[in-house]
Amino acid sequence: MFPQITPVTRNIIILNVIFFVGTLLLKNLNINFDALLAGYFPLSPNFRSWQIITHMFMHGSIMHIVFNMLTLYSFGPVLEQVLGQKKFIILYFAAGLGGFVLYNIWNYVEVSQLTNFLNSQGFDIHEIYKTVDTSYIEYYPNFSNDEVINEKAQNLFAILKTPMVGASGAIFGIIAAFSTLFPDAKLMFMFIPFPVKAKYLTPIIIVVSIVLGFGQFSGDNIAHFAHLGGALIGFLYIRNWKKHRDRIQ
Repeated sequence: MFPQITPVTRNIIILNVIFFVGTLLLKNLNINFDALLAGYFPLSPNFRSWQIITHMFMHGSIMHIVFNMLTLYSFGPVLEQVLGQKKFIILYFAAGLGGFVLYNIWNYVEVSQLTNFLNSQGFDIHEIYKTVDTSYIEYYPNFSNDEVINEKAQNLFAILKTPMVGASGAIFGIIAAFSTLFPDAKLMFMFIPFPVKAKYLTPIIIVVSIVLGFGQFSGDNIAHFAHLGGALIGFLYIRNWKKHRDRIQ
């Protein structure tokens, strides 16, 4: 399988697998690699500058990494051959960064709203920041006897403590780039008994990400705005690339 993969796509997959396996092995030694390399909200005490890049190589489960890497394996080689290695690398990491930025813009809006509410109630939010530590207990502490204040405080605690992991922003950028470059390509998907044209993928990704992102449904811990940010960057990158290519021709 691997000899058929283009070099950059192959190396990205290998790096992701190395990070995933290494993280699992270190957990057995009680070393929390996620705390160091996952992507925390930039105003969280747990945030480190390198997490902007390293979070793309961290995954939360075997299904998470399998889905992302299979998708990259399916779409990456074609894009790498068309764009060239350098431009493909730029596309991949730009989409990943776009996902990180949009996801945390949404987080910033939520943090601002929660902070303003808690301050208006006379609650000292520094008490939350003191407890947001990667070594802290997994369950949410009680911050107040007032049910509403405690809920808002725990929501703020969750944003500051819960990291973003995965290559999904970059992967959704790859999907959007492919569908923009090859809109009439017919694709087969599991559970769909007929081929779907690639040009329908980007609008579907955008609509679903917006609905689920704003919906904030209970139990949904997926970073939908990261998917949206990655897809938008992928779409814009290819639009710009095609414009310059056509101008040169």
